[in-house]
Amino acid sequence: MDDDVLALVRRSAPKLSAAETRVAEKILDDPMLVVDLAITDLAALCGTSLSTVARFAQALGLSGYRELRTAVTRTLSRAQGQQARFGLESTTIAADDGPATIAAKLAAQQIDAIERTALSLDAAALDRVARAVVDARHIDLFGQAASSLAAQDLQLKLLRIGFAVSHSADPHLAVTAASLRTAGDVAIAFSHGGETAEAVRALEVARDAGALAVAVTGSRDSVLARTAEVVLLTHASESPFRMAAMGSRIAQLALVDVLFMRVVQHRGEPVSIPLQLTHEAATRRRR
Repeated sequence: MDDDVLALVRRSAPKLSAAETRVAEKILDDPMLVVDLAITDLAALCGTSLSTVARFAQALGLSGYRELRTAVTRTLSRAQGQQARFGLESTTIAADDGPATIAAKLAAQQIDAIERTALSLDAAALDRVARAVVDARHIDLFGQAASSLAAQDLQLKLLRIGFAVSHSADPHLAVTAASLRTAGDVAIAFSHGGETAEAVRALEVARDAGALAVAVTGSRDSVLARTAEVVLLTHASESPFRMAAMGSRIAQLALVDVLFMRVVQHRGEPVSIPLQLTHEAATRRRR
């Protein structure tokens, strides 16, 4: 269960009925309604029936309204804790916020993204990916735009300890490389929303060629997640300035760091030598 039920409501919107969508919109406009109102009162406010509200909760993977209320309360408590930590009334960035306020709000959002990603980590899935990477003949990393940054970060880390790993932001090159993979290779695709066509296609081609297909995404119900054999979930709530992909990028980078450390552990070899060699090569280049 996603520990941010409001984010889950947003992601579930496309599969809701018209009546359930009214419930979702009302809750997203004012989440405290779920905490304060009985199911009969919320149904009346949304102009719908008790059964519709119950079905809405079940569409989120919850048992009913009582569990929905508990989940919303937990989400709001976490958000209030982050706001209190930075002395904020809200973490939503406003057009008239000054630099210090923007910095505090972004810090609160990014700490929240890292915490939620870490707390909800599927350890078994991550271990499976780490072991596969250690044994892989070749690792392909796919990602577009902001997700390309996370792919590049993992590429750099794995290169520095001697792995055969590649990443191309060019979707044609990515698909070309993916088509040449075989069993024993690993392909990891990054996409917060999980609907980026280029990433989905590259992962699909690599999977069909025999590689282990891994999705790093913020949506378990996404096309990318359904394409993958293993899903590593990230959790981040974006501000209205979604095009900057701030929270999602931080969550992806945090997961990359955990995966990399697990790869190092499973490799069972000292990594100090390749790290020293790559450091010295880069240092000589700077001189």
